[in-house]
Amino acid sequence: MKEAVGILFHPGVDRKLPAIEEARRLLVGEGFECWEAPRGGSRRVLRPRTRLLLTLGGDGTLLSGARLAAPAGVPLLGVNLGRLGFLTELELAGLKRGLQAFLAGRFRLEERTVLQVSVTTQTGATRRQVGVNEVVIQRGADGGLLRLHIGVDSEQVGVIDADGLLVATATGSTAYALAAGGPILEPSVENLLLVPINPFALTVRPIVFPGRHQLSLQLSRAAGLLAVDGQKARRLAEGDRIEVAAHPRRLQMVRLSQADRFYGLLQQKLGWGLPLVPTP
Repeated sequence: MKEAVGILFHPGVDRKLPAIEEARRLLVGEGFECWEAPRGGSRRVLRPRTRLLLTLGGDGTLLSGARLAAPAGVPLLGVNLGRLGFLTELELAGLKRGLQAFLAGRFRLEERTVLQVSVTTQTGATRRQVGVNEVVIQRGADGGLLRLHIGVDSEQVGVIDADGLLVATATGSTAYALAAGGPILEPSVENLLLVPINPFALTVRPIVFPGRHQLSLQLSRAAGLLAVDGQKARRLAEGDRIEVAAHPRRLQMVRLSQADRFYGLLQQKLGWGLPLVPTP
């Protein structure tokens, strides 16, 4: 059976772009089967012997691909056709050259923590999701302030009243968590970051937990909403229990440069560390 390369497209990307057609011909010429991955699918859609999952879009498309690839242990290579491209490795013009480097073994794998999220209702039903950036719990349409009980493993940490909270990975620390006032974590850090959203008490601040721990969150007042990586929110009922832990498998992101570019990207893409007053 041939080895395969999966391709996940943003819905607005033209599959017939010359650079994409050229990449397909290169892969087929090297003996690979190319198949298109469905957006929003589970890891069960991955074809056997998939050696690489390629995403063509922006950071959102990469996150969709990561939720497929990480649980299956398949490396991920992101190509930016969007706006920011903070997580992607290549621009479209460099796609062929990047694939040639990958096929020649001139790459490294950057491992990142992935979230495993489970929600257990009062009836005992459980649903599970995988997240790369964060899981967000926020107040629902009724507008009521949430009361959230927070535990770590078997220990109760505290109770907070807030509009919500989020649990983020290091990857997600530069997304919603950053906007909510959380710290930036270097991508290889395996910790989990808990960031309250508009807490009632000024003393409630973000906290970083070791990645080996499991966080438990429970609503005891008002219903809420839960969203993973900005996907469609699901309703939470009072009493629902949410458990968040590091997934046993880490995301493997293909990097073609030997040097770590994270700090340069922070400045280039997010403007971190740029002086407000230019040096004369």
